[in-house]
Amino acid sequence: MTDAASATVSTKGAQSRSPAQQHLADFLAHLIHERRLAANTAGNYARDIGTLIEFAGASALDTLQVHQIRRYVAQLHARGLDGRSIARMLSAWRGFYRYLARDRGFNANPCVGIRAPKSAKRLPHALSPDETSRLMNTGDEGNLALRDKAMFELFYSSGLRLAELTGLAPGDIDHADGTVRVTGKGGKTRVVPVGRYALAAVKAWLAPRSEISRRGETALFVNRNGGRLGPRAVQLRLKQWALKSGLHAAVHPHMLRHSFASHVLQSSGDLRAVQEMLGHASISTTQVYTQLDFQHLAKVYDAAHPRARRKHR
Repeated sequence: MTDAASATVSTKGAQSRSPAQQHLADFLAHLIHERRLAANTAGNYARDIGTLIEFAGASALDTLQVHQIRRYVAQLHARGLDGRSIARMLSAWRGFYRYLARDRGFNANPCVGIRAPKSAKRLPHALSPDETSRLMNTGDEGNLALRDKAMFELFYSSGLRLAELTGLAPGDIDHADGTVRVTGKGGKTRVVPVGRYALAAVKAWLAPRSEISRRGETALFVNRNGGRLGPRAVQLRLKQWALKSGLHAAVHPHMLRHSFASHVLQSSGDLRAVQEMLGHASISTTQVYTQLDFQHLAKVYDAAHPRARRKHR
C-alpha cells in the first residue's frame, strides 16, 4: 500500500476501503486529532503501516501471527532495509496494534517481542593528519580567528565533546602541566593532556578574550558580544573554516574528536588510554576506533607489501 499516506483522515472513498485500510485511516485520524502529531509524522506512520497491509494481502490484520511478522521482517531485510529502518517500522506496527486492541477489540499484538536485525556499526569519519593540519592553518586575522583556532586546536588536541568545550573556563587550562580539566557526561570530571599547539593557541586567545568578555563572564570562549559561545555557533564557525581550507567533507565538531581518537590509537595502540581521554564509560564504545585503525593499517599494507593486492601486468 504505497499510497497509504494519502488515505489519512478524509472520509472520501471510505466505501471502497478494505477493513485494513479503514483501520489505518481511523488510526491516522487518532494520531492527528487526539495525539496531535504533525501531518508529516502521521504520513510516516501511514507508509510504515501501509507496508504491513501490503504484506498481509488478503489476510485480516486480526489473524496475523508472530511467525508471519517475522517473515515480513526477513523480507524487509532482504530488500536491503537496515536495522534502524526496520526497527522504526516495527515500532509503528506495534503502536498500530495497540490502538486496534484498545479501540477495535483486537485480542493480540503479533509484533510484541520481535526485534529488528542489528545494523552494521557506522564508522565515524575522521580527518587525516594532513587534512587536520590544513584545517588548523586556515582562518582570518583578528580576535575571533584567534578564538576559533584555540577552540579547534583544543578539540583535536584533547578529544573534547562539544558541550565540554563550550563549558570550559580559563582556569580549566593548566598551562604549566599542559592539561585541561573537563566536566563530561554525568558530571564526571577528567583531566586530559593538551598539546603545545593548542596551549599556544589558547594563550594567544586569552588577551583578546579579556577585552571582549562581559564582566563576570566565566566562559573560556565567548561571542563577539562577550557572552558564552553556544554550541551552534561553534558548529557554524568550524563549517566555515572547513570550507575555506578546501575540505569537501561535512566537518563537524565531533569529527575532530574522532580524528583525535583514531590518530592517537594509530600511533600508540593503547585503547585503554584513548578510552580514558575520551571519557568513555565502557571500552566497547572506544573499540570502534580499532576498526578505524585497522582500515589505516590495511591501506598501508596494500601500498607497501610486495605481495599485497598488486595489479597484474
